[in-house]
Amino acid sequence: MRRALATAERGADLLERKLRLVLDRERSARRAAAGAGRMWRERLAEADTWLVRGVLLGGERALTQAVPADRARVEVRWAVLMGVRHPAAVSCTDAVRTAREPAPPNTALVLAESAYRAAVRAGAEYAAHHAAAELLAAEAERTRRRVRALRRHWIPRLRHELAAVELALEESEHEEAVRRRWAASQGAQRPRHGEHS
Repeated sequence: MRRALATAERGADLLERKLRLVLDRERSARRAAAGAGRMWRERLAEADTWLVRGVLLGGERALTQAVPADRARVEVRWAVLMGVRHPAAVSCTDAVRTAREPAPPNTALVLAESAYRAAVRAGAEYAAHHAAAELLAAEAERTRRRVRALRRHWIPRLRHELAAVELALEESEHEEAVRRRWAASQGAQRPRHGEHS
């Protein structure tokens, strides 16, 4: 019973340490996501501005001709913190225009393409930080519930059960001591063999 109580208390302590680490990493991820989100929105607004200018200068047809067939690729590197798998970093590979594909027909579309590439990189950074924060927050909540269950329910119940067992043992030992004293006193009062009163 004592071992079970010690294990539950040690488990609660370890879970609290895990909770502190996960919450610290979550806060960092939230701060990084906030900064990356601002950067992404700025880059996207800049790209949209250049796109509108490019379309105004060359029309919709110029935009259609300016789009490369290749697509950008994003790779996510994952990390694990205290059993929580979360995005740790991203790398982006821009779309590659082949030699046969025409370049954007005006400078505004060239600048829009460059700005959209920056927006994709910023958006990927934001998505990774945001996803990490959400995954860490979910694990923090699960860990918080486990600690609460241990501290509010399991540990008090084990303490109560241990106290009841210790009390029963103490009472049993006391009763045994009383019986031994009584038996000893009865033995002292009996006449010895060969002795008569």
